[in-house]
Amino acid sequence: MADAQAVAAAAAERLLQARQAQPQRPLGLATGRTMVPVYAAMRQQLGRLGSQQQRQTRADWLSFNLDEYVGLGPHDPRSFKAFMAGQLQGPLGLRPEQVLLPDGLAADPQAEARRYGAALAVAGGVGLQLLGLGLNGHVGFNEPPCGAEAPCRCLTLSAATRTQNAGAFGGDPEAVPAQAITLGLAEILAAGQILLVVTGASKAAILKRALQEPPCPEVPASWLQHHPRLEVVADQAALGMFLQGR
Repeated sequence: MADAQAVAAAAAERLLQARQAQPQRPLGLATGRTMVPVYAAMRQQLGRLGSQQQRQTRADWLSFNLDEYVGLGPHDPRSFKAFMAGQLQGPLGLRPEQVLLPDGLAADPQAEARRYGAALAVAGGVGLQLLGLGLNGHVGFNEPPCGAEAPCRCLTLSAATRTQNAGAFGGDPEAVPAQAITLGLAEILAAGQILLVVTGASKAAILKRALQEPPCPEVPASWLQHHPRLEVVADQAALGMFLQGR
């Protein structure tokens, strides 16, 4: 697609279609800079629906986010819970129990990861999973090396990921929490559909590796090749290495 705005509009349309077509299965949602225009487009598109469709979509809404930082609570503006409250929950008038994330303040993060994974399973598993792509090939916070069978768990974030996410922490990678709870590749690959959204030239090299090299633990996103209903929505900058034929 031409640019990030076109990508965002297409991704938002897919998400709303999935929510309406399969209200019995929750959406799997993501955070990060790539998702800000996606949620903006979703708010706009939902607002253009008829009033009955809007009410039904809000009433049926259930989503599970991929991850949360360990040590950050819902009132910390740097938490993913706060991000989702500002981007989606508040603007759409959803209840907190409709937009679920791991509890970053849980006394036992590994136990919280097991609880969160079990809650997703009870809810029927993800219908459509929205994903971004990390510069080191991570999806969710599944840092390399990571196998396709990795479950929901608490893990230590890589230096590369903390640097990539430092913008929300005053530009200081050391201020980024050292650990996070994330859904694993096991839960991601169990989704009915996967929507990988990638924008920007900085992602071109890792996107090419993820889609064209044999799947391997060193590029966690490469396991997505095994999914029968993977859709990639990317702008021309992210597709640069494909377009150049290199």
